[in-house]
Amino acid sequence: MVTNALSVDVEEYYHAAIFRKGTNGLDARCFESRVEESLERLLALLKEHDTKATFFVLGEIAALHPATVRAIAAEGHEVACHGDRHEDVYRQSPLEFRADIRQAKRRIEDLVGHAILGYRAPNFSIGRAQSWAYRILLEEGFHYDSSMFPILHDRYGQFDAPRFPHEICRDGSASLVEFPIGTIRIRGVNLPIGGGGYFRLSPFALTRMGIDRVNIRERRPVMFYLHPWELDPWQPRPAMAWHHHFRHYVGVGRQAAKLGRLLERFRFATVREVLETSMEPSRSLDTMFGNQQQGLPA
Repeated sequence: MVTNALSVDVEEYYHAAIFRKGTNGLDARCFESRVEESLERLLALLKEHDTKATFFVLGEIAALHPATVRAIAAEGHEVACHGDRHEDVYRQSPLEFRADIRQAKRRIEDLVGHAILGYRAPNFSIGRAQSWAYRILLEEGFHYDSSMFPILHDRYGQFDAPRFPHEICRDGSASLVEFPIGTIRIRGVNLPIGGGGYFRLSPFALTRMGIDRVNIRERRPVMFYLHPWELDPWQPRPAMAWHHHFRHYVGVGRQAAKLGRLLERFRFATVREVLETSMEPSRSLDTMFGNQQQGLPA
């Protein structure tokens, strides 16, 4: 049985691009924080199903909610980086991007006590024009990225990108591996099956059949992702255009039960674990990156 990667983008509901657009970019200080309650619900669900995941944490969440980040690590989940301020990479210069991920990495590592390996860009915002970001990630000590969504989308995605883990940047013996969000390919078109809004908005059977197809026919793992706020039907609901409201809120009341069914049906693990077992032995994470679970240098 193929083991898939389960990942969580640790951010507030008001960080979501659709929420920001629907509220015309209102200052985050206008809204209450809900991330602690949302994460408690998600952690309990994962514990119930004996499942570990990778949590891509925002640096500002680590700074504001340190106990929550420590709780994630204490449960045995992998902690990774989602940037510092949830700023799209294509809105940043290379210098700004380096400063952002360096700040976030430091904040998170100070809490968990060891080096973190993975990064995911807010809103999957590393496009072709931002390919310079991969070398910066490698230089700043990251060893895998999960910012690629190989689909056609109105805000992100590269529809012709590779669908499975692959090396995306190399510098001597150091390498950065890309683990794209899950898709199936039908008649030459990549269709999303890797979670997020697609999981909330679509019938459960579509996701189940899609992951089955990739696991059984292609014998490859799927990268699945979600946000804590997608399990929070009690989050604030400010006025916004109906299409923004639909894309952000539909399905949140059923998401916990739906996710539970997914965890019962498929095997999931952290991104690091899946990469270690799915890549050929000569390209395992330990071989490429060395043992990164040791404590940080003083």
